[in-house]
Amino acid sequence: MSSRTDLHVAVVKGGRSVERQVSLVSGRECAAALRRLGYKVSEVDAGNDLPKDLGRLSPDIIFNALHGRYGEDGCVQGLFEWLGLPYTHSGVQASALAMNKDIAKRIFKSDNLPVAESICTSASLAFSAHLLEPPYVIKPVNEGSSVGVHLVMQDDDNFSALEKNFPDQVLVEKFIPGRELTTTIMDEQPLGVTDIITDNWYDYESKYNLGASKHIVPANIPREIYDACEDFALRAHVALGCKGISRADFRWDNSLGIDGLFLLEINTQPGMTPTSLSPEQAKGKGISFDSLCKWIVEDASCNR
Repeated sequence: MSSRTDLHVAVVKGGRSVERQVSLVSGRECAAALRRLGYKVSEVDAGNDLPKDLGRLSPDIIFNALHGRYGEDGCVQGLFEWLGLPYTHSGVQASALAMNKDIAKRIFKSDNLPVAESICTSASLAFSAHLLEPPYVIKPVNEGSSVGVHLVMQDDDNFSALEKNFPDQVLVEKFIPGRELTTTIMDEQPLGVTDIITDNWYDYESKYNLGASKHIVPANIPREIYDACEDFALRAHVALGCKGISRADFRWDNSLGIDGLFLLEINTQPGMTPTSLSPEQAKGKGISFDSLCKWIVEDASCNR
């Protein structure tokens, strides 16, 4: 995509996933940045009339600011392809693969990337007995932003009531103690490593409430671990066929050295809010928020 700021960009945001509120903020921030750059911008709250809205607006480019199901799992990407509208971030297949944590982990494992032991099963089975030795986590197989993640401890034997809050298919995954690390890939290049410090679990509230977590950029960790995070993030990005930017999340048990580093998942639509990790990492590389948004728009295409 050529570098032209006279293009009409439709920022698609909101949607109907549980991450709707985060997406609205991401979309608002990105739309403001694109307007500062001189683009003509329309903000579109993705609803049932999205195809009609896009047809009426006839934008040159779609900036996909959706998070979670329907916006990050290949569904809306298929719509953009059908309409022939160039769009940002990953395409249909990569988005669908990344959103399904079980399938993504199988691909990572086949590429010799370190993943935690896990079992994909029904919620009813996962909440009826310990399928792994505690501690472990139970999480929806196709949600993001730590939505619905439940940590099961050794003495947690009365958790069946939680089943009703989970979708039918879940991932039961060994809990990795230690530190939360993350790496963004942009233009097939890693942007560094962030060490995420929280008082407790890095859950939805810790991710999106100001002051709920502290980000150390760049992470003060051994060079071997830092380099491994960047290497694993890029390999995971390539393995799934991701485009544009993506973010890989890790857990690191520092008591085990390099053997304690595990890749959790790939986010194909990293958050673009004031507390988000990818813009923060880009800033650490001298890339402003506006410049990041401009690059994402210029990278847009069909057949991603």
